[in-house]
Order: sequence, then C-alpha cells, then structure tokens
Amino acid sequence: RVGTGIEIHPGAHIGRRVFIDHGTGVVIGETAELGDDVTLYQGVTLGGTSLQPGKRHPTLGPGVIVGAGAKVLGPLMVGANARIGSNAVVVKDVPEGATVVGIPGRVVQPRPTEKTGEAPCFAAYGITSQDLPDPVARAVKGLIDEVTMLRHRLDQLERAQPQTPDLTPETTLAEDEAERPQARC
Repeated sequence: RVGTGIEIHPGAHIGRRVFIDHGTGVVIGETAELGDDVTLYQGVTLGGTSLQPGKRHPTLGPGVIVGAGAKVLGPLMVGANARIGSNAVVVKDVPEGATVVGIPGRVVQPRPTEKTGEAPCFAAYGITSQDLPDPVARAVKGLIDEVTMLRHRLDQLERAQPQTPDLTPETTLAEDEAERPQARC
C-alpha cells in the first residue's frame, strides 16, 4: 500500500492479467474475487456491506472493466465482460456483457455476448460513446421524422384537392403584361 496507494486484502483472490491503472485509492476487500483480464481504474472500491462472516465482497468475472471512482459493494456477481461506468455505485448483480452507470447502478445497454472473433474494444473509463445517447442525433432524427410525416400529409392533401390550373410564374407574368396598358413616354 505504501508505494502504490492500492489496498488489497491478503484474502482476496486475483486472476491473471488484472490491470489496475493509476491505482491510488483502489480498495479490494477480503472476500473479493477478480477474474482474469479485469481492469480497475483509480479510486475503485470492491467493498463489503456487512461484518458478518462469509462472502461479503463482490466477484468480478473475466474481462470486467470498472471505471474510476466506482463502488461495487456487497456479495454480488459482475458477469464476464461487463462494464461499470465511472463513479457508479453497484449493489446488485450485473449481467454478463452489461454496462452499468449511475447511483444506484443501472444497466443502460447490454453488450452482445456472441463470439465475433474480434478483440473487444477497450474502453478506458468503462463506457464508450456508442453506449451513450447522443442528444443532437436524437433531435436531428426527430426533425427528419417530422419532415417526412409532413411531406406525407402534404401529398395526401394535394391528392384530395380538386385539380387547379397550372399557374407558374412565367404564365402569370406573360398574361399580366398582355393585359396591362402600355405606357407612353
């Protein structure tokens, strides 16, 4: 702890290739279990919620990413390849491949669990831009949907109207000039 600022209880079980980035403030409790290839960022707490004997700390499956400042509390299970966003407080089990954010932690978008043969995308803080709603894109999509609906309505109204003669600006200009008396200078 003195050199790194990381507190790992001697009773914790740590898998292979666990990566603790900027480890200051990381706390891993006595009955915590970390699977292979887990990534923890600064200030993560894998803590207990009671002093009763037995399992009191979380179990993280392989490939889990826990963002900076997140707290994962109690004897819960975080499924393989799940992601926990920065500063989330997780007190319930997390499904495999899910992304959890907020206080209390909630699943925002499950990740596909199919094997694609590609290496998983590395997300430095537990979430990627693909997981977050884009308010500008949502607004533009709403505008496009509205214009499409209005065009459809306009087409319906035009079909329902009786046919009117074509009054293009060229036709009306020519007619206007023919009917207008000529000025004499």
